[in-house]
Amino acid sequence: MAAACGCVSAAWAFYQKLGFTPFDAAAHNWLMMKNSETKMGLFQGMFAHNILTRNPSDVRAIQKKLKAEGIKLRLEADETRSGPAHTTLTDPDGNPILLNQF
Repeated sequence: MAAACGCVSAAWAFYQKLGFTPFDAAAHNWLMMKNSETKMGLFQGMFAHNILTRNPSDVRAIQKKLKAEGIKLRLEADETRSGPAHTTLTDPDGNPILLNQF
């Protein structure tokens, strides 16, 4: 989950009380945190809305499957390349989804 927030430090103060701890490097406008198996990022000024995220090992294989199923993608990964890439789509209710291979 990528949570859009107005102030990372204020959001962090809240989520820390819910038992979240940092698990990755942080910057002035983002912080990655986890609580048990739940991972979540706080992103200040980077996204307009919350985004459901998934970090697959092969985003291009998933992208090909989604396209074969007739799912419209908003942004496609370059299938002629390898390595880090991402693709985006929305669910039927308009919620954004990011598949991010890094």
